[in-house]
Amino acid sequence: MEPSIRLTFKRKFIAGLIVTIPIAISIFILIQLFKIIDGFLGPIYDYIFGRHIAGLGFITALVLVFVIGVISTNVFGKKLLDQIEKLLFLKIPVFKSLYSSLKQLIDAFSPENKTSFQKFVIVEYPRKGSFVFGFQTKECVLEENGREKKLIAVYIPTNNLYLGEVVLFDEESVIHTNVPIQEGIKIILSGGIAAPQIIRGDK
Repeated sequence: MEPSIRLTFKRKFIAGLIVTIPIAISIFILIQLFKIIDGFLGPIYDYIFGRHIAGLGFITALVLVFVIGVISTNVFGKKLLDQIEKLLFLKIPVFKSLYSSLKQLIDAFSPENKTSFQKFVIVEYPRKGSFVFGFQTKECVLEENGREKKLIAVYIPTNNLYLGEVVLFDEESVIHTNVPIQEGIKIILSGGIAAPQIIRGDK
């Protein structure tokens, strides 16, 4: 096989993986979720109807997830779910830590969350002359010796998107871009392949 053909094949294969892996992981998680609910509700329906009806538990799982989504997106439902969360999920010591960490992580990337990631930015890190993509998460003020300095908290992914570190930069060191948050997430997940040819600063 010619080098150019091998290179083209390699690039196309990697591009296919980038698209396929997130889809495969999402499908796998959904299937496992529906299997759990279907396995729990299936025997109940079998008892009620006296026979097994294939897919009924699966359909119930779909409806249940949709209903929870509807409840969680209105004020009353959100308050109700918050109370259930405090009374049940946040009372178990080990489960509390795991649940809280996963919930914060998922919430950060939720389209409904307008506060976690404020802007897609570029910062000079970890050394001079080296630039990385990041997400501005918060602005804060450092008080020291009677003087105040504005700092910007930037989340810098170090392992795809879900692991990273928070670094504080002074305002002048952060380059705001015109890239929307959702597009920024795609850029990180693609390893930079999805980055536009020209990124404009948006100070």
